Amino acid sequence: MHCPFCNTTDTKVIDSRLVTDGHQVRRRRECIQCHERFTTFEGAELVMPRVIKRDGSRQPFDEDKLRRGMSKACEKRPVSMDRIEQALSKIKSTLRATGEREINSEMIGNLIMEQLMTLDKVAYIRFASVYRAFEDVSEFGDAIAKLQK
Repeated sequence: MHCPFCNTTDTKVIDSRLVTDGHQVRRRRECIQCHERFTTFEGAELVMPRVIKRDGSRQPFDEDKLRRGMSKACEKRPVSMDRIEQALSKIKSTLRATGEREINSEMIGNLIMEQLMTLDKVAYIRFASVYRAFEDVSEFGDAIAKLQK
């Protein structure tokens, strides 16, 4: 691992911990040369299915796009990044478990909404309002009614 401060290739691991329900390893490292410390995350590289967009185009699965969308929905809400990461892990596991090479974006959106519903109801409404492109107040009312069931 290259040191991000001095670019030396010799670093040592000081501490390792499992994070995101054991799906990643967090390593605290120290550079042998400049003695700066930094954190790395290690996870299994698994092939995710391609995403079929509403317009029929296909693109690679983008985990960062999911993270940004969920983080934006949870902005200024009492939801920790750890809980968001756990939800992302569940979504990715569900997508991999399908065994499909391609997944509709609608399925991904529905999985995100399921996870947000358990994380925070306001975050769910925020995401659903953008994802479902609510046109008027009655559509918000329908989404809220669904939450209350």
